[in-house]
Amino acid sequence: MSKNYEKVKYFYTENLWPLNWVWNAVGKWITVDEYREITGKEYER
Repeated sequence: MSKNYEKVKYFYTENLWPLNWVWNAVGKWITVDEYREITGKEYER
């Protein structure tokens, strides 16, 4: 699990971050698999 996974998940589930912010965090804060876990959507480049 990435260092910032829980932080990103919290921000998204509490509606503090929109989906595109989570998308932008891939590769910097979270992985593609973690993106899928957090959002329930496939990561598309």
